Amino acid sequence: MDELIKLALSNFPLTAFILGLLSAGVSLALYARTQPLTQTVVMERVFAYFMLFAVGIAYLYNFVIHVFFAEMAAHFIGWPNSPFQYEVGFASLGFGIVGVLAFRQGWAFRAAAITGPAFFTWGAAAGHVYQIFAHHNFAPGNAGVVLWTDIFLPVVAYGLLYWQYRVMKSQSA
Repeated sequence: MDELIKLALSNFPLTAFILGLLSAGVSLALYARTQPLTQTVVMERVFAYFMLFAVGIAYLYNFVIHVFFAEMAAHFIGWPNSPFQYEVGFASLGFGIVGVLAFRQGWAFRAAAITGPAFFTWGAAAGHVYQIFAHHNFAPGNAGVVLWTDIFLPVVAYGLLYWQYRVMKSQSA
């Protein structure tokens, strides 16, 4: 059990994404008990819980780790601790708050709420790749699951945004 908890916490972006999917599934199952599921309902629940967990809660977790456990976070990434940890932490706090607020918002708010984190994580992914090739940094927080979630979670986010756009467009036609 200890190993499972360690795995979940050390790969929290993926954990939060999975928790969001599970929460959306539970929400949809409960909804389907009383009303038929439509594409609009499915899209809304999946995107809402993605925003809440994969953006909101994940970045709030990132804030706590980088600000209150900076030495541990730096070691996990394979870097020495520096004031940069606090900057990343407080940027994450802003992204996390906006992600939570986007839970029940519309397309434009969600577009804004995923754009900051997307470019942050894509930039971080580029930095991770540079660290791998230039400094052979294969620390788990540099070359592990974090690298892949930095690349692919924004792709998922923009896919969900596009899905919401398509659903909105089909409703207005």
